[in-house]
Amino acid sequence: MNGLFGALRDAGPDHWGRRVIEKHAGRAQLGELDYLLESPDDRAGALGFGHNNMPPAPQRKFNKTVDLEKLQALADALVIDEIPNDPHTQQVQDLMLLSTSMGGARPKTVLQDGDGLWIAKFNRPDDRWNNTRVEHAMLRLAHECGITTAENRIETVGGKDVLLVKRFDRYKTAKGYMRARMVSALTILRADEAPEARQNWSYVILVEELRRIVEDAKKDARELFRRICFNALISNVDDHPRNHAVIAKERNWKLSPAYDLTPSVPVSLERRDLALDCGDMGRYANAKNILSQHARFLLDKDEAQKIINNMKAQVETTWYETLRSSGVSEKDSRILRGAFVYPGFSL
Repeated sequence: MNGLFGALRDAGPDHWGRRVIEKHAGRAQLGELDYLLESPDDRAGALGFGHNNMPPAPQRKFNKTVDLEKLQALADALVIDEIPNDPHTQQVQDLMLLSTSMGGARPKTVLQDGDGLWIAKFNRPDDRWNNTRVEHAMLRLAHECGITTAENRIETVGGKDVLLVKRFDRYKTAKGYMRARMVSALTILRADEAPEARQNWSYVILVEELRRIVEDAKKDARELFRRICFNALISNVDDHPRNHAVIAKERNWKLSPAYDLTPSVPVSLERRDLALDCGDMGRYANAKNILSQHARFLLDKDEAQKIINNMKAQVETTWYETLRSSGVSEKDSRILRGAFVYPGFSL
């Protein structure tokens, strides 16, 4: 991992944040420690980085929701590479208004309102559907399926939708924001993102590690089982290990709320795969495969089967209504129809 411990990597920027930093620095690529040092203090988790023994003081105020239109315009320009490489131009200076520390590949920034801190996620000009509305709908659908999800809402500015997801690693107090520790499943699994280093990408291994780490093993193991079922039922193939995490506000660790739940529409109707192994048949997003390792999730077979059956019925009967009531267009709903409860799930 280029010499970087996983717990430090979790605090560093991913694809989007690195792109912002590279533009601002006027360099195509930096070292791993440079990305940590160049990023602002809105990073995930509780760690800070600096050149001295004392952590650096926060250097910037957070953007407000009233800034969303300008931030969307900056994100659009960066996506289509219309921002110059010259670090002295105003547009490049403005880039630092965008978050550079949060993970993921999609355009995003961190905002503050009266309730706390939010991650603002923008649509991209090349999206096949209204991604922000769809992700909002999936968080709603997951919540209705009994999954603990991150608080979220949609803001529409200048005719464009922005998804706001409340940060669960920050807690607002009278003295300011308190930070919760956060570690990704990628670090828990002692894994890397390189294709040749994915032998530990496994929900089965992850739940064994969770049971060792978290305060309430039974609760979190069952919660993870629900999330596997849900990801399979919405064809979420982006359930990679950085999209799962544990957090600790004080002493004890627990599974974080679910986030980054996005459907896809693969061509295959017989077999679709999750990003992590989920049973005896590997990554196969299939009910029998998910059920095969039920004991690892501290569930007896009947309990596990009931969760699968109930969630399948919930998704099958309510996905369309949830999309439409979340503001997803009829056209986008038709495109996404094939994502939900694909035939191979029950083979």
